[in-house]
Amino acid sequence: MTSVKAFRVERPATADELGRGAFVFTDDYSVFDWGRMPDEIPDKGASLCTMGAFNFELLEAEGIPTHYLGVVAESDDAPSADDATAASDAAPVSGALDASDEASDAVWLDDALDTGGAPREMVIELTQVPDLPFEGADAADPSGYDYESYHDEAGENYLVPLEIVFRNRVPVGSSLRKRTDPADHGLDVETWPDEAVDLDDPVVEFSTKYEEQDRYLSHDEADRIAGRADVDALASVARDVNRVVTERAEDVGFVHEDGKIECLYYEGQIRVADVVGTFDENRFSYDGQQVSKEVIRQYHKRTQPEWVEAVSAAKTEADEQGVADWKSLCEREPEPLDPSVVAAARDLYCAGTNAYVGRDAFEAPGIDAAVEAVRDL
Repeated sequence: MTSVKAFRVERPATADELGRGAFVFTDDYSVFDWGRMPDEIPDKGASLCTMGAFNFELLEAEGIPTHYLGVVAESDDAPSADDATAASDAAPVSGALDASDEASDAVWLDDALDTGGAPREMVIELTQVPDLPFEGADAADPSGYDYESYHDEAGENYLVPLEIVFRNRVPVGSSLRKRTDPADHGLDVETWPDEAVDLDDPVVEFSTKYEEQDRYLSHDEADRIAGRADVDALASVARDVNRVVTERAEDVGFVHEDGKIECLYYEGQIRVADVVGTFDENRFSYDGQQVSKEVIRQYHKRTQPEWVEAVSAAKTEADEQGVADWKSLCEREPEPLDPSVVAAARDLYCAGTNAYVGRDAFEAPGIDAAVEAVRDL
């Protein structure tokens, strides 16, 4: 898995009961599904935790069920990600912030910012994430993944093994342009324009979560992979989340272009899981400039095209061979970033978070200065 956050498991989930734990956000980053890259971006983990917590509290205020319990206020003896388990070992489910809860002391974001600065740890309850066996592609299941086994073990308490993607804008280079026609989205043109296109109605799509290579799914295939969870209900929740994040972005001068959520199924209910509306999960822009992980992604395309091409070739070869581990077929490794790029990326994450949450959670330049610094990367 390519996650750059880890889990602290305080009470494991069982078939019948929820567990409790926390996300521990690191300063690692990942692009092109590579996993941990050679560099860290200082304060990136705290930025994602702060922005994610802010959005979860917005969703809770709107009555949208989430897994969020609060954050852990920073202190000198706060535990590090080195003590946490891999993020694929468990998953969150909904709960309420309650002073009687055991283990980590969960507080609302404003309380954490008032007392200890930007948090790095988000308290959650846990659901089950069974293994997803890879049996090899065949005529019955070209993906090669045994979702039937996943759901047999999961029962009625599991992370839905899908990512639900929503798009408000279709930029140049978007895969949606290859997979659909403009008319599919109510656009009165025969071919996609040479510039980004804003959509009147957001597009909601489903992609895989636990496969080595993400792939987009038809409605029927997404329904099968979702198990007991209803895909139309999942899409409805995604639209609600998109609306809340988009409205907040507009309030502070950002454009919310696209994003994704993950959900869990627990005793017949669908709830928002993972992290919502951060610069890693979503694409935002400000004054025409990307304010998200997309900045670093595009920088690698420009400065390390041979590695990007090698990644693409390895994924294609893995598909042809019917194997899951494409990285073992990749002939190149990514190179570290220039320190000036790391510093500019750090300031963009921190300045963007400050602007989005409306507080000086980090010492950082203003959003205008941070955006100008990355325009020519």
